[in-house]
Amino acid sequence: MADTAAAQEFDVLILGGGSAGYSAALRAVQLGFTVGMIEKAKLGGTCLHTGCIPTKAYLHAAEVAAETRESAKFGVNATLDSVDMAKVREYKDGIVAGKHKGLTGLLKMKKVTVIEGDGKLTGKDTITVDGTEYKGKHIILASGSYSKTFGLEIRDRVLTSTEALQMDYTPKSAIVLGGGVIGSEFASLWSSYGVDVTIIEGLPHLVPNEDPAIIKVVEREFKKRGIKTNLGTFFEKVEQDENGAKVTLTDGKVFEADIVLVAVGRGPNTDGLGYEEQGITLDRGFVIPNERLHTGVGNIYAIGDIVPGVQLAHRGYQQGRFVAEEIAGLNPQVVEDINIPKVTFCDPEIASVGYSQPKAEEKFGRENVEVAEYNLAGNGKSSILGTGGLVKVVREKNGPIVGVHAVGKRMGEQIGEAQMWVVWEAFPEDVAQFIHAHPTQNESLGEAAMALAGAPLHG
Repeated sequence: MADTAAAQEFDVLILGGGSAGYSAALRAVQLGFTVGMIEKAKLGGTCLHTGCIPTKAYLHAAEVAAETRESAKFGVNATLDSVDMAKVREYKDGIVAGKHKGLTGLLKMKKVTVIEGDGKLTGKDTITVDGTEYKGKHIILASGSYSKTFGLEIRDRVLTSTEALQMDYTPKSAIVLGGGVIGSEFASLWSSYGVDVTIIEGLPHLVPNEDPAIIKVVEREFKKRGIKTNLGTFFEKVEQDENGAKVTLTDGKVFEADIVLVAVGRGPNTDGLGYEEQGITLDRGFVIPNERLHTGVGNIYAIGDIVPGVQLAHRGYQQGRFVAEEIAGLNPQVVEDINIPKVTFCDPEIASVGYSQPKAEEKFGRENVEVAEYNLAGNGKSSILGTGGLVKVVREKNGPIVGVHAVGKRMGEQIGEAQMWVVWEAFPEDVAQFIHAHPTQNESLGEAAMALAGAPLHG
């Protein structure tokens, strides 16, 4: 911790050192502000320690396991003996430790004052950390999120993603409560490790926020992989003993497995942090700022997972930069949640940005929406990788592209170009002229755009 004299007052004081908080800190320093950032645990927050980075390390290990198991079809005779979860965890921990060290060094080099401890908003310009007051001419709340549990006791055989990432063994069977992003990723990786997986999702479909064409492919591919699902019925209770865990649904069905993963979403970490006492509006725990992320109280802003919307690290980065620039008077452009790219790293991967077909029809009217799909069966690189899937592009009739959706192995890597189409309101006739290198999966975007422009090449 910095010495008291230097740490008492800052131009910008940030509560939370996760993706949103530290990006705000780095941009604010770049803009010439003095910055204090309060973090009670480890810098990097959920994304670095219990979210994006560790789960993707596990998913990469799962991809290696799956490729090894299926290697004979490529003419490579390899055998998968076992998955050593203790070693997988060690590999994951090494990645996380390296990134954490790099981030800590970067913040130190940029002269961000990191204040360790539990912070609480105690005034319109004051955050108190373990009894010591710190002042900020501007305050940014970035206190992050936690795994929701629906009141279930998390211990032993009932886990959230945080505990699942610390396991040093591979269970024989697992029940995943929740078929959204987190549930689908864990179901996918465990299945690749050889675990017998069942997903229980209360809504009628997996990944329910995606376009129906994408959902259909994911559900079909999961079924092919042997991942079982029970959709459309919510769970009533979860019990466990030394031998396993049991989930009872509202319709009386009972499922049993070695472990249960509770993957029912993440809630805002705002309880007991003094926000309401200072007059900040909360709704179900979320801070409700205006579109420019100001809370309406003093010079206090809110960013990241505590603000309603998609809970993604890159949204946090963007909002952190946005608020730092807003404080500096640069009048940055608001990015709507609909234009934030999303990737679900299950197998097959899902990538999406902008409006799904139903959402576009709701906004523009069914008669004013046009769509085109390109099947990855026609894409050379996808065939080489052994993946099926599709790309779907949604446009306003005679207007710009408003949504791009893709599913297939490694298709998350295509989200960058897709986002540019949507954010720049490109017309399919324009992007159909782009040259996409052959043979790449990137060609599938070009093919979908050509189809929507009325001049398909390989379709």
